[in-house]
Amino acid sequence: MSRTSRLDVPSTDLLTEAQNRRHWLGQILGMGTGLWLSGCESPTSSEPPPAPTTGRHWKIVCTIGMVTDLVQQIAGELGEVLGLLSEGVDPHLYRPTARDTGLMMQADLVFYSGLHLEGRMTEDFEAAEKHGRRFYAVTPDLPEDQLITSDVAGVHDPHVWGDVQLWIQCARTITRRLQAFDAPHAAIYQTNSDRLCVELNNLDQYIRQVIASIPEPQRLLVTAHDAFAYFSRAYSIPVKSVQGISTESEAGVNDINALVALLVDMKIPTVFVEASVNPKSLEAVREGTAQRGWPVSVGGTLYSDSMGAPGTYEGTYAGMMDVNATTIARSLGGTAPVEGWRGQLPAAKTTSP
Repeated sequence: MSRTSRLDVPSTDLLTEAQNRRHWLGQILGMGTGLWLSGCESPTSSEPPPAPTTGRHWKIVCTIGMVTDLVQQIAGELGEVLGLLSEGVDPHLYRPTARDTGLMMQADLVFYSGLHLEGRMTEDFEAAEKHGRRFYAVTPDLPEDQLITSDVAGVHDPHVWGDVQLWIQCARTITRRLQAFDAPHAAIYQTNSDRLCVELNNLDQYIRQVIASIPEPQRLLVTAHDAFAYFSRAYSIPVKSVQGISTESEAGVNDINALVALLVDMKIPTVFVEASVNPKSLEAVREGTAQRGWPVSVGGTLYSDSMGAPGTYEGTYAGMMDVNATTIARSLGGTAPVEGWRGQLPAAKTTSP
């Protein structure tokens, strides 16, 4: 096989990891009610009852930045929202720290992406929800026929935010969860959600326009790992990558050689690195193309599994998607404004064709 999974570890390591996971889950499920809101349902109930209105901000913990941004915009001033995964952290390899566990145990709500994006912890989040804890994935309402099959049997590709229309559906799921939890403020959540969805629909149109401007022979997106399948399908740009959907899989020699041959044969001049993925495999591809007389440049850095720094434009979902679409379009010969959709991108974030 051309890819070696990091799951192929000695049985003693698997036993240790399983023990650690059971310990972490036990902390979550064995919590005394003092650290949680009173009124959580019993494990046999499917949905905790709405929380009473107290007039304070709810404490909401999220995993990845893209989920954090949606929740913050929908919760508005009613939620004190904290994201666990910082800039550049790979969620596929995410393991909660003791601090993370403490924050989740004290939160009123926890939102995570789901579809196994957060690695093996997804199973523990799901188990916590079944036991009456307010742990909610944002992706469960997506129709099965809109999900992309991954390279792992029985698991879907989790990178759904690459398609803005799917991420809008996830925003609506978050809205429903917040409304069920805090019914007295349901109208506020709905207003915030409607405003966000208008903005994201406009973003979606921008991405379609700039990607469509790339000349057909140059319209190929080459990245470090396979995080852009939804982006590819939604915006009609083929994508090739060195690694699979999860960064737990490593690129083999055959994967690298196949991509080198493709780039040389199609005369593709540009590849893209990712902010949260080690670029070493992509560097091996560039070395291979150079040896065959076809030097390939790096068109820019894309955000795949994480966003930019907190407090920056690219530290928002709209900002990261603007960076990605504008960078891809300009680097592959398309037409896009240097400063992006909203005029907020510094020129250094994009590469002129």
